[in-house]
Amino acid sequence: MRLVGTGHWRPFVMEPPQHILLIRLKSIGDILFTLPAVSRVRTAWPQAKLVFLVSREHAPLLEGFRDVDAVLTLDRERFRGFQPKAIVRETLGLWRGLRRERFSLTIDFQGYGETALMTWCSGAPTRWGSVYRAGRQWAYTRGVRRDPGPHPAEVHLAMLEACGVPASPVRNEFILPPGPLELARQFFREAGLDAARPTLFLQPFTSAAAKDWPLASYLAVARHWRERGAQVLFGGGPTERAALEPARQSGFPVSAGVPMLVTAGLLQLSTIVLGGDTGVLHLAVALGKRVVMLMGSTGPGSCYPFRHPDWAVVPAERRPVSSIEPAAINEVCARVLAELGPGPGRS
Repeated sequence: MRLVGTGHWRPFVMEPPQHILLIRLKSIGDILFTLPAVSRVRTAWPQAKLVFLVSREHAPLLEGFRDVDAVLTLDRERFRGFQPKAIVRETLGLWRGLRRERFSLTIDFQGYGETALMTWCSGAPTRWGSVYRAGRQWAYTRGVRRDPGPHPAEVHLAMLEACGVPASPVRNEFILPPGPLELARQFFREAGLDAARPTLFLQPFTSAAAKDWPLASYLAVARHWRERGAQVLFGGGPTERAALEPARQSGFPVSAGVPMLVTAGLLQLSTIVLGGDTGVLHLAVALGKRVVMLMGSTGPGSCYPFRHPDWAVVPAERRPVSSIEPAAINEVCARVLAELGPGPGRS
């Protein structure tokens, strides 16, 4: 990591900030990758008020960030399409909200042009951020050139250290509120699932078709484990209900479209979470669940399970994810179940 921007690097001698703004607008996985850094900020300044700025659609996710005291939201839908009045209202509302808070430190974990501008608009006298392009460093009093090699969560931690925040034990913990967990238990009951039995949660779709393992392969794994007494639950987003109809027709419960925090509860009740490189899998990692992630590579810049690259299954070199055989995944799941042993949801 290399500091860019105004001033020279100095030891960690700044006055303890009392009001800190953290920025990461999207998406689910990328927001979750800030968890360890948010924890480190809290450890450094236990008395500070931490406010997180996020896109409105992802705001519920912040309920699991126990170190965050308040959430500010940006309605990014108003910036889509030509709606000048809506854009002006949203922009002015955000600017006023940021200035009203009187932040002493702003940390931009995203480093895009829009978040660099928001960092500057916050009015904080100290402003840190990841710098993708040199032209954005003007927004920060300390910018850190982004290294594309490490895991994104490690990048955030390195940025804090480069800005002088002392190292502390890494904590990647998403704390699920009790309400969504109870709704997840209710879903289990209504779907005929027993939380005391081994359960595989399958998340077949990601944000890009190239990262997806074929649904037919997921169904083959699901049938294999159903025949051996395990429960299988298919998850997905609201737009994936139709695509998951083959799973429903095969007799498997499907939770596509439930709120994200209820999905978190379903993950918490499951034994293994199987899927591609997508936000739900990274949420499972932060919940302390054992995941099996199918992905093209665990090389530089990849988003493998945080600090667990061994939890990823990758194809032979230069082969697509779709080339991974269901039998290989069944072997991995059998090994994981044996390692986990008996316990709640693992009988």
